[in-house]
Amino acid sequence: MAVSTPPNFSTSLHKNTQKTKFPSSPGKKPLRIKLCFSFSVPFSKTIGVKSIGSARYDEVVVDEELDKIRRLQNGSDVRGVALEGEKGRTVDLTPPAVEAISESFGEWVINGLEKERGNPVENVRVSLGRDPRISGSKLSVAVFAGLARAGCMVFDMGLATTPACFMSTLLPPYAYDASIMMTASHLPYTRNGLKFFTKRGGLTSPEVEEICDKAARKYANRMAKVSTLLKVLPVRVDFMIIYAEHLREIIKKRINHPLHYDTPLQGFQIIVNAGNGSGGFFTWDVLEKLGADTFGSLHLNPDGMFPNHIPNPEDKTAMALTRAAVLENSADLGIVFDTDVDRSGVVDNKGNPINGDKLIALMSAIVLREHPGSTIVTDARTSMPLTRFITDRGGHHCLYRVGYRNVIDKGVQLNKEGIETHLMMETSGHGALRENHFLDDGAYMVVKIIIEMVRMKLAGSSEGIGSLIEDLGEPDESVELRINIISEPRHAKAKGSEAIETFRNYIEEGRLKGWELDSCGDCWVSEGCLVDTNDTPAPVDASMYRAKVSNDEHGQYGWVHMRQSIHNPNIAVNLQSSVQGGCFSMARAFRDEFLRASGVHTFLDITQIDKFAEYGSLA
Repeated sequence: MAVSTPPNFSTSLHKNTQKTKFPSSPGKKPLRIKLCFSFSVPFSKTIGVKSIGSARYDEVVVDEELDKIRRLQNGSDVRGVALEGEKGRTVDLTPPAVEAISESFGEWVINGLEKERGNPVENVRVSLGRDPRISGSKLSVAVFAGLARAGCMVFDMGLATTPACFMSTLLPPYAYDASIMMTASHLPYTRNGLKFFTKRGGLTSPEVEEICDKAARKYANRMAKVSTLLKVLPVRVDFMIIYAEHLREIIKKRINHPLHYDTPLQGFQIIVNAGNGSGGFFTWDVLEKLGADTFGSLHLNPDGMFPNHIPNPEDKTAMALTRAAVLENSADLGIVFDTDVDRSGVVDNKGNPINGDKLIALMSAIVLREHPGSTIVTDARTSMPLTRFITDRGGHHCLYRVGYRNVIDKGVQLNKEGIETHLMMETSGHGALRENHFLDDGAYMVVKIIIEMVRMKLAGSSEGIGSLIEDLGEPDESVELRINIISEPRHAKAKGSEAIETFRNYIEEGRLKGWELDSCGDCWVSEGCLVDTNDTPAPVDASMYRAKVSNDEHGQYGWVHMRQSIHNPNIAVNLQSSVQGGCFSMARAFRDEFLRASGVHTFLDITQIDKFAEYGSLA
């Protein structure tokens, strides 16, 4: 059992932490799971399902079956509420729902392999990893049961990271056919979710939609029929040992230290803040084994209640605590991981937090040294100074749709079209590299930064990694506001799309003076790629548009980006300006000349917009 970190903000030193390990069984043959089912009921009601096996399923609410499962899709992931405790939110990611989705995924994998190989397949192997959330154990049983229903052989990786789940489909001796990671990233402990992988990478939104649609029909037909007994557990494997070794070998080979090849991090102090998520392994099994001093690291013990702060490189508390630890210990680098380690942020040796645009700039500087002239794909919320930073170094900046899967898929598409694209990053910290299978891997991003830090030191520099982005400018103003959609959950997406399409029409019709639909920003690749008017449009998972705003005095001085959230029933409005007071004036025009003038405010809660438009602040 994981040891909880005390719920306070004091520095917890990892020397006293207990490492969580699972037994490895590489020599055992995988065993199939025998299932026992309860009864079905032909009508909607609350049913108590009694468990007779290793997993107890609590009450299952059978109601609005098809919509309930389909609403769990969030872009290329599945996410929902797994535990009571959130005001205004009911549990919807139930074991029966997870079982149906896992079964549909297993069938989807089998069907795909059969089409690829042209004949029936047997012994299809699927692994499952999870972050430390307290709902993970119960929902894991539902995943095992669903995969077994589909006819898959199941392998339990236990505590793992999202990138490791994907790599488990590639690295020997495992190389599974597919993998599932159970996580809700930085969301509260009450949430959980599923991410899906095959050997070609993460699934796309349309693929997950197909799986959820099939799962919805299974769930509706099955009603409350639930698998309640696993007589044989899945095979336990410790893939994290293989994954950590993979990262260590990359660091050793690329640094190629002239004095101590096997311990290239000797003489460096690196602090890790895992936020009680899955990232502690990076301290023990990567950094320390390469010779680094990791004294002062924070919150390494997995604890699904996340007692210290949200595991999130965008979280101010997480970054502030890491900064304090770096300065207190005079460390060379601080690292912040999110829960499932597909995102990361860093703190340089002077205590400067590097996330968001700064992290994209840092990775761009590293990538453009290695691949001059490369295209960098980002989402459309990045700043105009970042574009200048990239182009000043000979790179090309492709602005694209918000959503890490959208950004990564755009990079894949560009490479297929012969446009060299080595880095794709979203402002949230999701970042993928062509050299790493286009996988958004927070640990791999940190590996790249560490390698560059050591190379700089070997070249005689003592400036630290932050010196690479000293000339990155920042916008004068930047703000994000939220608009809640007043609607039943089933209609929220349609209402959000209506509001955003109305925004587009208002701009195209010239109703907002000085506002122009920004189809591509400074992207040189394909006119209109931001809104997919090019020849090979990508599937749209959420409506969004960006408008550039100009006036006679300043010319173009800012932009407004309006997008539908794929995780919650709301709309995000990002404003950025290169002049003081620009966001305030844009917010007033957005409210008065669009929201109220168009009438969309009648089904939107525009409280935040009102407050900012009146006072220029949410304080």
